[in-house]
Amino acid sequence: MYRFALVGCGRISKNHVEAIKKLEEENEAKLVACCDLIAERVEKVAEETGAKAFTSYEEMLEESDIDIVSICTPSGLHPKHTIMAARAGKHVLCEKPSGTKLSDVDAAIDACDDAGVRYFVVKQNRFNKTVQLLKKAIDEGRFGRIYMLVSNVFWTRPQEYYDMAPWRGTWEFDGGCLCNQAAHYVDLMQWLGGAVESVQAFSATLARRIEAEDTIVVNLKYRSGALGSVNVTTLTYPKNLEGSITVLGENGTVRIGGVALNRIDTWEFRDSHPMDELTKEANTNPTSVYGFGHLDFYKHVIESLKTGSNGLVEGREGRKTVEIIEAAYQSALTGGQVRMCTMPR
Repeated sequence: MYRFALVGCGRISKNHVEAIKKLEEENEAKLVACCDLIAERVEKVAEETGAKAFTSYEEMLEESDIDIVSICTPSGLHPKHTIMAARAGKHVLCEKPSGTKLSDVDAAIDACDDAGVRYFVVKQNRFNKTVQLLKKAIDEGRFGRIYMLVSNVFWTRPQEYYDMAPWRGTWEFDGGCLCNQAAHYVDLMQWLGGAVESVQAFSATLARRIEAEDTIVVNLKYRSGALGSVNVTTLTYPKNLEGSITVLGENGTVRIGGVALNRIDTWEFRDSHPMDELTKEANTNPTSVYGFGHLDFYKHVIESLKTGSNGLVEGREGRKTVEIIEAAYQSALTGGQVRMCTMPR
């Protein structure tokens, strides 16, 4: 049984607590410690789970018998908290994105390497049945040459959402709608489409009183020659509309829609295949945009630790999302195209 600690008991922590609870029923995992600066939050999680409550991250790392730390703090703090866990000899399971600055993410990767611990970055949408089916179709070459990928994240976040926590919408700790709400979609765009060669973006802060953007359009050019776009806003009226990805290829067209990549809207290929019968079974109806993937992600992490196999999304894979986001922000600031010329770490 792997002993987990949770740092950050805010909005997303509920998904982590629920996943660990289910794994505890299978004698796979247990939440033994939890931490948050706000005592009321951490005490609520402790009461619900039986974990020991802390308001000091340093004390939790020193005093608790932990195998893995699940990091659910503001995005800009992810690298710092990853480094602290690594230096304490703990594996890391970090919420998306792995940071708001690529240099900080690189420091976290180096710290985990130096400590000999594993560093997993939460990308639960990769485990959606719809996305898994699309990935399989791509890997088996059913599209032929892929021409275009498009992702739309049309959600709503009222001003009250940003006012609830002073770090939301700041460049240092959060970023805008691309870095926060659309990080999973940026990840899928490079996971499904392959290496990105260059990025060009336009961004705006149209209606929310925040430092970063509430609306952005990002164009991608892939090394394969394919083109892509990521269109994101938190200004959709009156509620979340869609979180989608469309892939257009020589021999196929697929669109995964719903509010969180939970429904196959279009699935058409030149040639039939047994996997076509699985499309209806892949659809789900999540209660939130977070979907159902956290449990599957936790199971994957535990299996990777047990077997020593490579994780689907470890530090270097999670880094790719931050690299694209940083390039998009640079392009929006300068008005130019940014080439993705860094060598893979």
